[in-house]
Amino acid sequence: MKKADLLIAHNKGVYTIMVEGRANFDYGLPLRNFAKNLDNNFTRIAIDLRACLGMDSTFMGIMAMIGLKAKKKNVQVEILNADENNRYLLEGLGLDKLFKFVNKDTCNICNEKIEPGADSCSVLDQAETVVDAHRTLTRVDKKNIPKFEKVIEFAQQDVDKLKKKK
Repeated sequence: MKKADLLIAHNKGVYTIMVEGRANFDYGLPLRNFAKNLDNNFTRIAIDLRACLGMDSTFMGIMAMIGLKAKKKNVQVEILNADENNRYLLEGLGLDKLFKFVNKDTCNICNEKIEPGADSCSVLDQAETVVDAHRTLTRVDKKNIPKFEKVIEFAQQDVDKLKKKK
C-alpha cells in the first residue's frame, strides 16, 4: 500500500499541488526543494487536500515555507478541499494565517508526480528538512515553540553530528 502521492502542476505562474494519501516526512525533501526553488514569477498556489488522509508536522512546516514565500509576494495560497481533520491540523498550528481555505475543483491537471526518494536524499538532507520545517512552524506561530522545540533540538543535534562526519 502506498503512503501518498505528491503531484505538482505548473501553468503560466500558477502552481497546483495535489496530495493523495498520508502526507508525511517522506515527501518533506521534495516539497522543501520545490519551496526553495519556487521562482518569483508565480501568481497563485493551490494545494488540493481532497484526497489527503492526514499530514505530519514536517509536511505542514514545509507547506508553511511555501505560504511564507507567497506572503512575501502578496500571493494568497489556497488550501483546496481540506476535510475537517486536515483543516483542524493546519489551524492548530496557526497556519490559517498563511492560507485561505476553499472548496472547489482543481483547475490544473497535475503533470509532475513526485515519489519519495525521487530527489537524492541523504540522512543530512532529511535532518535539515525536519529542522527547517519545524523552525518555520515556530516562526509562523510562537505557540508552536513548546510543541516543537525538542524536535528542533534533537534534529539539529543530528545535523551537527552529520556535518562533523563530512
